[in-house]
Amino acid sequence: MRGLQCSRRKGVVTLRGDITMLLEARGQRGFVETPFIKDITDRCLTYLRCGFPVHLQGRAGTGKTSLALHVASRIGRPVVLLFGCSEFGVADLVGGAFGFRQRTVVDNYIHSVHKTEIEAFSRWVDERLTTACKYGYTLVYDEFTRSRPETNNVLLSVLEERILDIRSDGGGRTYLQVNPDFSAIFTSNPEEYAGVHKSQDALRDRMVTVNLDDFDRETEVAITAAKSRLRVDDAARVVDLVRAVRQRGDLHARPTVRASIMIAKVLSDPKARVSFGDERFFEICADVISSSILPASGAGFRRGDLLECIRDIANDANPPS
Repeated sequence: MRGLQCSRRKGVVTLRGDITMLLEARGQRGFVETPFIKDITDRCLTYLRCGFPVHLQGRAGTGKTSLALHVASRIGRPVVLLFGCSEFGVADLVGGAFGFRQRTVVDNYIHSVHKTEIEAFSRWVDERLTTACKYGYTLVYDEFTRSRPETNNVLLSVLEERILDIRSDGGGRTYLQVNPDFSAIFTSNPEEYAGVHKSQDALRDRMVTVNLDDFDRETEVAITAAKSRLRVDDAARVVDLVRAVRQRGDLHARPTVRASIMIAKVLSDPKARVSFGDERFFEICADVISSSILPASGAGFRRGDLLECIRDIANDANPPS
């Protein structure tokens, strides 16, 4: 079935449908909240309490989706997670008549008279946006700029006038008053160019945009240690190396905390047996970090330069072997 089915049992609301998730309103397991993250979270919650949707904007690896889900969990309402897609139409957000129900009545009361009545009814099914607006859930619209602007136009009245324009079963138009508990959190990547549409000014003007950049060192170390089995001091050495590569402008590399996590997980694997003084460690770092080379400089990228840079940084830090 294309649409959603909503059921309630002992206060628990569940949704079933394509690529739609209803998350429990509770904290994310293993989420690391440092003072840096807490400050952003508190600001977002303030905007949401004032009735403004929040737009988390940042390049890949800055933790937009994880932070959006964390903020949503702090609101205390069920969360509907929606992923932007260029194939979406308005019906994919609002809903529509995705099926028919037929009733057939056969009247053979008089054996010589055969009467048949057939009636067909369209079946309206709410989609994700309608469900969130109707029940006051928190909508997390991840990478919303991957959907076409004309599809996202339906959000304009939802965010400003708090009214959702939908089609009724009879094919006419009707309006749904948005539940006062409804909140919306959006994420987008401004640097990505493939499969991304330019968002309309009218929609962005209704949001409070929070630009996310790289985390501070304390947060990156805490996240890297939490996501791997490395000790904090070893995780700090990995983070310092990745941050040093990021600051080297001649390499055009912008590795995020995701690179630190990947390297740390390899180091913590007992089968890998890689140490900070091992040449294989430098090779692994180069493999992981090379994926963060900016597209504009990819043509002139030489892996040997990156490898030499990693060796120099490691030697300057004098890590133990």
